[in-house]
Amino acid sequence: MILYLNCKTRLIFTRMNTYSEAFIKAFIGSVNWTWKSIVFDVPWYTNFFWGLTLISLVVWALEVLFPWRKSQSVFRKGFWIDAFYMYFNFFVFSIVISGFYKVIGLLLSDLGFSKTSLSIIDITSFPNWLQLVVFFIVLDFVQWFTHVLLHKYNFLWRFHQVHHSVKEMGFAAHLRYHWMENILYKPLKTLGVLVLGGFEPEQAFIVHFIAISIGHLNHANIKITWGSLKYVFNNSVMHLYHHAQVLPGNRRKGVNFGISLSVWDYILKTNYIPESSGTLPLGWEQDEKFPKSFLKQLFVGFTKQK
Repeated sequence: MILYLNCKTRLIFTRMNTYSEAFIKAFIGSVNWTWKSIVFDVPWYTNFFWGLTLISLVVWALEVLFPWRKSQSVFRKGFWIDAFYMYFNFFVFSIVISGFYKVIGLLLSDLGFSKTSLSIIDITSFPNWLQLVVFFIVLDFVQWFTHVLLHKYNFLWRFHQVHHSVKEMGFAAHLRYHWMENILYKPLKTLGVLVLGGFEPEQAFIVHFIAISIGHLNHANIKITWGSLKYVFNNSVMHLYHHAQVLPGNRRKGVNFGISLSVWDYILKTNYIPESSGTLPLGWEQDEKFPKSFLKQLFVGFTKQK
């Protein structure tokens, strides 16, 4: 019995040591990769630091040249905090949680889960272009569904209010969101990948850059509708009403939840675009007391707002 307990104890300590090493390795790896991205020491198509920066500058230039709300300043209200959020959420927080996700992956593996445990569709035999299309559609639907949850349940909405605290819309508002949304979104997006057999297409970077571009344009001070493609792709007119302060009584939990695609809203009847002037007030009713600084917003959601 004592021998069994000693073996069991050694096994536990061995696994704990493995988890600790994996945590540290993942953390350091994320730091190194981010730094290498900054100094152009990674392939251009995986350089999300400068990719995000370039896309941001291009969309910002379009805002300056073709402003939808002409009275809105180039450096609009909330511009700098939104710019900070872009890099914090995309890189800093991703580094912080990288180790935790690595450990969770090892734990699931120890419990008998594999990348193919939840597989529903095998896209490995598809042509490359079809792999990307399916990958894009599945992940976008998962994000649409997650977005609906953020609005439906009050304990999640308290975190999502950070994103809706934007009072003047611009490209950088795309990535203003509470760090807890990363905790929710990333596992569900991983679930989407697992549905595809744990397979991420080799050219998945194309999907990620397209998603960043569409997200920026959806929040930009540019009037975009895409013509008849508005029933497929999200756009700035549609998304502005997602941020509207006042919504009809039967739509109080939100409208236009689309991330990159609008098709889910049209199919599931959550679309709402009464007009396209772009002048509606944003936020939510009685949001004046919501914390304005980044540091205070870090802790929003853990207690009910008065």
